[in-house]
Amino acid sequence: MGIFSLVTGWPGLSGFGSASTAEQVADGIDASNLTAIVTGGASGIGAETARVLALCGAHVVIGARNMEAANDTKQLILDSNPAARVDALKLDLSSLKSVRAFADKFISMDLPLNILINNAGVMFCPYQLSDDGIEMHFATNHLGHFLLTNLLLEKMKSTERKTGIEGRIVNLSSIAHLHSYDEGIRFDKLNDKDGYSDKRAYGQSKLANILHANELSRRLQEEGANITVNSVHPGLIVTALWRHSFLLMRVLRLFTYLFWKNVPQGAATTCYVALHPSVKGVTGKYFLDCNEEKPGVMAGDEALGKKLWDFSEKLVKSAQ
Repeated sequence: MGIFSLVTGWPGLSGFGSASTAEQVADGIDASNLTAIVTGGASGIGAETARVLALCGAHVVIGARNMEAANDTKQLILDSNPAARVDALKLDLSSLKSVRAFADKFISMDLPLNILINNAGVMFCPYQLSDDGIEMHFATNHLGHFLLTNLLLEKMKSTERKTGIEGRIVNLSSIAHLHSYDEGIRFDKLNDKDGYSDKRAYGQSKLANILHANELSRRLQEEGANITVNSVHPGLIVTALWRHSFLLMRVLRLFTYLFWKNVPQGAATTCYVALHPSVKGVTGKYFLDCNEEKPGVMAGDEALGKKLWDFSEKLVKSAQ
């Protein structure tokens, strides 16, 4: 779409652009027959995504680490939309045990599952390992969502078989996927403190989000499942993700203020890919400003995607 479209908000082929809000892209869409999970739905663009999905009539399940914030968000949604159907469940993506507990709890609720939005994330953390001994960006942004998606996939397939409604999975990536380590994914040095960079570790996890979406999309197409998997870059937005880099955010905004979005604009691409009828049947793609874009070269590397899948499966099994 280019810099001009980004700065001006000029719409792309979809009819939407960087200035479009989540409510605008979802306007007129009836989602009352859909159930959606939004990870990290307690704040920022996750909360706005949950609100707009509920506004369209979807039954929304918020997965969040901070249950107080999640319940506050649930109440805010209900205050403005008393008919909304919203649940909040505990989910810490950095803990594979918590991911399994969340999936078990959701499945026990005997709800359908049409939409899974892998939104939660951490950014620019100091070097840290998760409880499972995995570098924190990779553990939270990729591996937790990888396991969660696998645990819920059969529920999505059975929902699609019963209803005939296409399932949709949306991975939140970032343009930061272009700024990973030189080898893309540090398979052999994932947890090493030596050579650790908070910016590149974040980029690595965001690259993993696209590779995961593409490989899962390929697998589902191969078996003929009516479930699409896409990744999105929401744009530059001021959210709690910046808590580790407040000074960097201030400096960046000073020089790139024309490119920054507010939260309703930041949630637009997610809502577009999750709900809009024009995305029906579209899978294995990367979206920016509500339009399909070409990601970086590594993000399109099928061999790297397969290697990441196998690597992730081994990590998940070793942490059981």
